[in-house]
Amino acid sequence: MSALTGLVERGLMAPDWAEALAPVDEQIGDLGRFLRAEIAAGRSYLPAGDDVFRAFRRPLADVRVLIVGQDPYPTPGHPIGLSFAVDAHVRPLPRSLANIYQELRSDLGIATPPHGDLT
Repeated sequence: MSALTGLVERGLMAPDWAEALAPVDEQIGDLGRFLRAEIAAGRSYLPAGDDVFRAFRRPLADVRVLIVGQDPYPTPGHPIGLSFAVDAHVRPLPRSLANIYQELRSDLGIATPPHGDLT
């Protein structure tokens, strides 16, 4: 079974994303093996577990904007698998997200949400 098929069957990736990412299926499988080896060696990674591919759960056809971050937040409990987003209960907001909200408000007049959940 391909890595992408496994992600789709587990509900961790929308089928249209799997189709779009098919050319890199082998690399995604390598990533999964690497992360499993990290856990087996007693190391952790962020975002944890099923949140690694969280951004790909929303069908590609429904995506209007794609923001790619360089590194996940280093604080446990902050990275949730969506660039710059945090769970709604996280306070204070990470500085990078607060800066994004400030730019949206000043440039486009978009009201700042009271939380960091970008879903």
